[in-house]
Amino acid sequence: MMASAGLLQASLIWLAYGVAVALVLLVAIITTLTWQTPHERSVAVSIVSIFSLSALLATVFLLPVDIALVSSTTSAHLGAKKDWATQSRVDGILQTLKIVYYTLYTLDALLCLIVIPFTYFWYEEYDEVEEEEGTRSTGARLWQALKYTLGFVFLVVALFLIGFFVPAAGSSQGRHMDLDYFKRLLAANNGEKALTFGVGLLMTLGTLLYILYTGAGLALLPVSFIKSAPSISAPQLSVITASDLERNRELQRQLEMRNAGRTDGMSQKDRREMDALLREERTLVRRERLASEARGDGRSKIYHAWTKVQAVFRPFKLLGGIFLLVLAILVWVSMLITGIDKAVNSVCKQHCGYILGHLNVFQPINWIFVQSAKAFPVDYILMALLVLFFFSSSITGLATIGIRFLWVRIFQIKKGRTAPQALLIATVLLALMILAINYAVAMVVAPQYAIYGTQTFCVNTPRHPGEQPDCREHRDMVRPCSEVFNEPAAKDVCTPTVMSTFLNRVTLNWPVFGAVDFWAQFAFLAVFLVVFLTSLFRTPRLNLSELDEEAEADEEEGLLASTGRRFGATWQDITGRAKRGAGAGAQGGETYGTTGNGNGAGSGSRA
Repeated sequence: MMASAGLLQASLIWLAYGVAVALVLLVAIITTLTWQTPHERSVAVSIVSIFSLSALLATVFLLPVDIALVSSTTSAHLGAKKDWATQSRVDGILQTLKIVYYTLYTLDALLCLIVIPFTYFWYEEYDEVEEEEGTRSTGARLWQALKYTLGFVFLVVALFLIGFFVPAAGSSQGRHMDLDYFKRLLAANNGEKALTFGVGLLMTLGTLLYILYTGAGLALLPVSFIKSAPSISAPQLSVITASDLERNRELQRQLEMRNAGRTDGMSQKDRREMDALLREERTLVRRERLASEARGDGRSKIYHAWTKVQAVFRPFKLLGGIFLLVLAILVWVSMLITGIDKAVNSVCKQHCGYILGHLNVFQPINWIFVQSAKAFPVDYILMALLVLFFFSSSITGLATIGIRFLWVRIFQIKKGRTAPQALLIATVLLALMILAINYAVAMVVAPQYAIYGTQTFCVNTPRHPGEQPDCREHRDMVRPCSEVFNEPAAKDVCTPTVMSTFLNRVTLNWPVFGAVDFWAQFAFLAVFLVVFLTSLFRTPRLNLSELDEEAEADEEEGLLASTGRRFGATWQDITGRAKRGAGAGAQGGETYGTTGNGNGAGSGSRA
């Protein structure tokens, strides 16, 4: 009966993971088709991107499964293994997790180091003229793509050989590690050592990307939700644009009539003003078309209904953005507390990547997970959402910063404007950042929970040798599992997660990777703080080019400004009617057109 209960709980956890993977596939399809440029779509690029994003997200969601499975083997209230959790069953759970981990990470490595580079070069080798004329065969294109991809294959082989033959730096520290937990982390064979070296190197490279993209995205993602409600509605923008366009054309007629009888044409001053008005007219015409598209003119009733539903839910997006902002600040504070705690109280400092035996200071995120674990599966859902929050922040950072080499932007990531090459490169960057996110969540954000979950052990003396200690009458003698405990009861009961064991093995065998990854967390916190304060207090400039190209008005007030007009714009989008008396400057003297932009048209409108 007990065995059936354990099997049922494990099955439910894997079933939840299967549902999450199915949803992940749907999200990957929608994301790829939404972000890719419509007129440059490639079937090969789309398929590879969808499959790669699905594999990456499946890897991300495996960490909560890992924590939930090892936690299910122990009774948190009694500090003892459950009756069904025999050593063979626990070993079976760990073995299954290892197989899934190795399969997914191997798949991710093959996709990022071989399949995606090949697809990139395959797409680059495509020439429409040569295809139409038939001057180049598919075999020649295939050979060129394979030739460039071989460089990445050699890189993978070189990394494996370096890790296989170079002595592990942490092996010399093994004699100083008296705890069994640390002894078990030292690599026992060259194959495992090579794997830890490869993952450690890729994780360190991913951490550098994680600092920039995830750090900035963690601050910008909540802000993007808060700013999702426009400061002006589509009907209001249409009315204002029509008014400005009518005024602009009237000014042009006045200038033409003023210079109608001149034989030498317009004066230099009038010519400059006419040129400014013509430029403004082109902008207003584009804006009028974009406002019409935003209202859904010429679209089906279903599209109109969808736009109104989006408008209805804008206030909820605002509230969601505020919640995410609070969560981001809470994560930042928790990471800072853990970082300082590790730097001061680590049991072996830089020799093992600043592994912390147990938390010495109250850490809010870790406490929330431990408390929520009392009502399964709340902690599992929260951990999945936390990992998804980090992953979404990475995507937001990529979309905001773009793909750059130093300060030069190579590709831009935008909805409906992302080139196929940019989509493939972004997928590789996300794969590297996922390694860094796994390290951050397991080692810094919620270290004690991510390593042992809700597992506890009993320090009461057993009645008979070989029996489990009994704490049913001594709940005060139940202790949370930790790396530094060396009691026999802790060794028999506490089972670390597969992910934390592998990460600690990397940092212990190759301390340089652990030191870099640890101190990089402080750089991550600094990037978040700078971007957060900048987005919070800096008033965004009105970007006319983005307004004209992307059909959405840029915000004219900062994050701390009043949101009253946002709700007014939302109500107008729901009703489909503009506010009466709307026109240029009708909103308390505010101007949404291009008058007053210094191009000479503003002065002419009041002449």
